[in-house]
Amino acid sequence: MAVSKLGNLWRSSSTVTVEAPALTGDAQADLAIIGGGFTGTAAALEAARQGASAILLEAETIGHGGSGRNVGLVNAGLWLPPHDVIRQMGEEPGRRLLGILSEAPALVWSLIEREGIECQATRKGTLHLAHSPAGFRDLQERHRQGVELGAPLQLLDAEETARRTGSTAFHGSLFDPRAGTIQPLSYARGLAAAAIRAGARLHERTKVTRVRHDGDGWEVTANGHTVRARALLLATNAYLDGIDELQERPQFVRVAYSQFATAPMPERLRAKILPGGEGCWDTALVMSSFRIDRAGRMIIGGIGNEGGAGGPIHADWARRKLRKVYRELAELPFEFGWHGFIAMTGDHIPKILRLGPSGFACFGYSGRGIGPGTVFGTRAARALLSGREDELPVAPVGKHIERFVAPKAVYYETGAVLTHLVNPPPFA
Repeated sequence: MAVSKLGNLWRSSSTVTVEAPALTGDAQADLAIIGGGFTGTAAALEAARQGASAILLEAETIGHGGSGRNVGLVNAGLWLPPHDVIRQMGEEPGRRLLGILSEAPALVWSLIEREGIECQATRKGTLHLAHSPAGFRDLQERHRQGVELGAPLQLLDAEETARRTGSTAFHGSLFDPRAGTIQPLSYARGLAAAAIRAGARLHERTKVTRVRHDGDGWEVTANGHTVRARALLLATNAYLDGIDELQERPQFVRVAYSQFATAPMPERLRAKILPGGEGCWDTALVMSSFRIDRAGRMIIGGIGNEGGAGGPIHADWARRKLRKVYRELAELPFEFGWHGFIAMTGDHIPKILRLGPSGFACFGYSGRGIGPGTVFGTRAARALLSGREDELPVAPVGKHIERFVAPKAVYYETGAVLTHLVNPPPFA
């Protein structure tokens, strides 16, 4: 099945602009930031508001990577159930991370309001949809664990889920009123514009090729020029490429996630399908996401690279999935199709890697980039500028090793292709 107009919906629909000319000379700063996504722009904004000099270097354009290709779900917490986080991290650090990330949506909404960011912010919550009876049992356990930790979650039966989604395809859902949806590229650009207004220097089309600590501070080479800084934040997440002399490098599995957006729905269907404006994802092992943008386009996403060899299979799956969940939209054409990359860690818990003196890399949000990225960037900037690490969401580590990175990446894509080839069945 062909997509009628290949391209990224978020780039087409964003109304936020950023003036960030390429670096053309040497520079100095208190904090140098590499990467212009959620983490980097949030860090630049926080540093500038604290009165520090901050310089951000982005190889492409602001939000070029996963931040501008995101689903746009502003979630609280992580993909893992709370007790899994606590079991892997330990009682105190696990509860602390969960507590901090439970407030992540509130931080995102507050930044959007304070900085006047026009990013289609919709604070209507999210629905985690049970794709099967087993999926609903999983949601029941997640609800129990979340409520135990104080989360305001609501477990909805199949009837209420059908009313909220406009579909009878699901066996129930878990509603999180803290969450919502945004236009992710506009949010990243809005953070960048706010950072510039606060005094940060941002440079697009500025590819970093070399980073080293010379004993006195950090020396970053980009576009043939040198930036010297007291502190360094590497915020490239899944888009780390071509940087030499890093003492430690973030390790993760790079996983593709694709999305397809329909033409705007007719008004009669907009009143029926997700009328409350919630964003959704399901409990399937190879999960799917559903949401609507301000223009009324249905956006369906799933693991897989629509730009790779399996692209036609992923696109055909999206059409069949749409037909199964929303039969009324079966013939509505897809106008956009795009993909981005997720930095996945083996335990699905974000990391802060210590690169050297006053140097961190934040990565591994495992598909939860908006809330955690904003939180990690903001808190990393504070820690690097103050020298205090007690505000960091997780303790920095001197080394993080991911084994079998390349085979795992192939495994995820192959699994997505095979799953999308047969599920849902071609005539479901």
